[in-house]
Amino acid sequence: MIVKDLARCRYFQAMDLTYLTELLHPERDRVQLPYSIAHALLPAGTASLPHRLKTSSEVYLILEGEGLMHIDSDLKEVRPGQAILIPPGSIQHLQNTSDKDLKFICIVNPFWRAEDEEIIFR
Repeated sequence: MIVKDLARCRYFQAMDLTYLTELLHPERDRVQLPYSIAHALLPAGTASLPHRLKTSSEVYLILEGEGLMHIDSDLKEVRPGQAILIPPGSIQHLQNTSDKDLKFICIVNPFWRAEDEEIIFR
């Protein structure tokens, strides 16, 4: 059994400037899964950098806070309880519009790999 406690997890700043902790990743945990799961946070008043996953799809599940989700030319307000599908190759970024941390779960399929992610400089 694998149980991870967010209070004991270490966060790191990802390439897109969000703070992440991996909860399950097939290359780092003893799990045979086609996907990876991370917990992310974006501090109040900040935004992630535009980026894309070239071959993986991603789902964000918003847990706390509110923001604006940008996927290609689409823009939507997001809030707790919503799941957002980000298709492979889509340019995406998330903007925190609330006065507290925006917290969300990231599910990436196939699992996240550094070589699949690309920051988009406009």
